[in-house]
Formats: sequence, structure tokens, C-alpha cells
Amino acid sequence: MYPYLLFDLDGTLTDPLEGITKSVAYALHSFGIDVPPQTLTSFIGPPLIDQFMAYANFDRETALAAVAKYRERFKEIGIFENRLLDGVPEMLSALRDSGHILCVSSSKPEVFVHRILEHFGLSDKFSVVCGSELDGTRCKKSEVIEETLSRLSRLYPDADFGDRKNCLMIGDRIHDIEGARACRMDAVGVTFGYAQPGELENSGAVQIVSSWDALIAFVEAS
Repeated sequence: MYPYLLFDLDGTLTDPLEGITKSVAYALHSFGIDVPPQTLTSFIGPPLIDQFMAYANFDRETALAAVAKYRERFKEIGIFENRLLDGVPEMLSALRDSGHILCVSSSKPEVFVHRILEHFGLSDKFSVVCGSELDGTRCKKSEVIEETLSRLSRLYPDADFGDRKNCLMIGDRIHDIEGARACRMDAVGVTFGYAQPGELENSGAVQIVSSWDALIAFVEAS
């Protein structure tokens, strides 16, 4: 059984397509790069600095400047160009009612994660909410997961987080699965996010699900 469940946010609990892609397009425009927002879905999931470097061949300093430009728009407008995925509140309630401890582990800055959860009325569902820092630290998924587990261990000092077989990461991208594996945890991939074809199948996920019912069934059977 996995009593401790860690959820990704973007593409897993919410669909942030409009807000993220329009804010990325806004940032790229400031560097003379004009592309349609709908072509920028690869920015949903991985750390923004890494994706700006990969997509636009920016060096780290330029990528940091692009992230700052992105946040000009995102923090006021893009953050709420977002949609809660169908069935999320019911799924979270069902898992909590069956005794699971729920967490959010996101590469998005933690201050934004809290605002989004509050906006959708989900804050009280989670025992731990963890994200990256605005200064760019703790942006790798493995670092976010480690911090989540550290906070869990302080909340539940009698729990055993030694071998981490009691923890499960749930996310839509390979970064979620690989981050969990780096932390010696199992992970489930959800197909309704922004993974590329074959991405989850080759990620090392212990299970891939296409519905919340399937996730609940897997968790309860494990």
C-alpha cells in the first residue's frame, strides 16, 4: 500500500495550457522570437529555465531573464488561465477518505502552487504542498520530491520513510517519473496530461492510467 501520495500539479490536477503557453510566448517575444502559443506545450511540466535553454538555445543567464519575463505576465494573468481537470476534487476526497496522506510536488514556484490550489478550493486536501523557489533553486523534480518527503517526515515522525516503498508519485511527464525514481520511489503516469507519444511508456512508471478510477483502483490494490 502507498499511504503517502505525491501529485504533480500542471497537467495532472489542472490544465494550465492557456496561461503557460501565452506567458511563454510573451517572454519569447521580448527576445524577438514570435511563435504561436499553441506550439509551446513542451513548456508544461519541466523547469522553465531548462526548457527555455532547450527550446531557444539560450544560455543560462538569458534563460533566467526569459523566466523573469514569463513571470511578468504569469503572476497576474496566466496563473488563472487554468482549468481544474474533471473529477479531481472527488478523486482527492476518495483517497483521503480511505486513509491516504496527499501532497503536491511541483516544479512550479511554491508561491504560485499555493495560489492555484486556493483558487480551486483544494488547499485543505493536502498535508504538504511543495514547489520550487522563485530564485530558481529546488526546481528539479527530484529536489522537490526530497523536500516534500522531508516535510512529511517532520509531520509524521513515527512513519518510516527509509526505503520509500510507502510513497507514490503521480504525474503526467517523464520528469515526474524520473524524479521519483531518483528518490527511490515508485511513480504512476497519467495519460491525460502533456506527455509526448511513448514518453510515459518508456519512463519506468510502475503503472500508466487513463482515468482517476484506474488510479484509485491501482493505489487501493497495491
